[in-house]
Amino acid sequence: MKYYLIAGERSGDLHGSNLIKGIRANDPHAEFRGWGGDMMEAEGMSLVTHYKDTAFMGFLEVVMNLRTITGFLKKCKADVLDYQPDALILIDYPGFNLRIASFAKSRGLKVFYYISPKVWAWNQKRAWKIKANVDHMFVIFPFEVDFYKKYDYKVDYVGNPLMDAIAAFSPDPDFRRKHNLDDRPIIALLPGSRKQEIIGMLDTMLTTQKHFSDYQYVIAGVKNLPSTLYDQYLSSGKAVIVYESTYDLLSVADAALVTSGTATLETALLKVPEVVCYRTSAISYALAKRLIRIPFISLVNLILEKEAVRELIQDELNEGNLVAELKQILPGGSKHEQQMRDYERLSELVGGAGASEHTGGLIVQYLSK
Repeated sequence: MKYYLIAGERSGDLHGSNLIKGIRANDPHAEFRGWGGDMMEAEGMSLVTHYKDTAFMGFLEVVMNLRTITGFLKKCKADVLDYQPDALILIDYPGFNLRIASFAKSRGLKVFYYISPKVWAWNQKRAWKIKANVDHMFVIFPFEVDFYKKYDYKVDYVGNPLMDAIAAFSPDPDFRRKHNLDDRPIIALLPGSRKQEIIGMLDTMLTTQKHFSDYQYVIAGVKNLPSTLYDQYLSSGKAVIVYESTYDLLSVADAALVTSGTATLETALLKVPEVVCYRTSAISYALAKRLIRIPFISLVNLILEKEAVRELIQDELNEGNLVAELKQILPGGSKHEQQMRDYERLSELVGGAGASEHTGGLIVQYLSK
């Protein structure tokens, strides 16, 4: 069968690549085309557009790029119709994918959604749109099942695909040597995979360096961004940069400063103490505060229903707060042991590996009916 997948972010590319494996395990002759990134392409998907060209962060940024986004939507719709897949599989990325879902459903295509948009966080009425346009939704958090029940919409809980990636990960024993890291303990900086995130947070993260001279600072870089974004940090000697090796970096880190997103959950599941960082434009933040209905922005805290990791947002993201939090979560700090206990509980709630193969099997099964 033919499958068309759409992922618009780095995390979606990871989950999409594992889902392709899961589908192929149940449909060995499957063909894949779609939007995503290097990982999905490496699994055999014919890549139409890379997510690095489509990732816009924040309300203001989306508004400023509306013409570009409209062009992408037009291109995507035409390509889907030309390919005529047996299944359209949308992966998170709601602003774009919900529009494609409505279009595809109106054209009689089978629509699947893997990793629900966070409709429970804001604009909950979008659940009605999902029910109308998505044939099957596969959710990764148990509480999402109950949320959709309120809309008389049955969804499949498949577990969290991050556990597939973590289960498949084996630390590189030569990681330090390969990247010329010295013997000092490491504070990892995960500033994100979007240009706006790097610009908005990396400088602030690095203000803490002078307070922790016994630690080596290492930045998790991504190759889909221009290298010039990182050049100033290399030339100044402020930090070492390692590319596309985030899990290896976290495996040797004593703590991490992490931009809000999927990486906060990955960091916690890899048992690394962390501080969650987030900053966007003033307009985007003001709009978000009015619309978002959840008490936390980090997936770690949302799943645990408590502030297990400190969230420093907008003006709270400053040198003083970062230093204070780092001191408390590093080994020997007052919050370190409690955060480790919270991480153990988190792992229990998230569950084990197998989400990708489970979802792939369900998709093939539903198509066979």
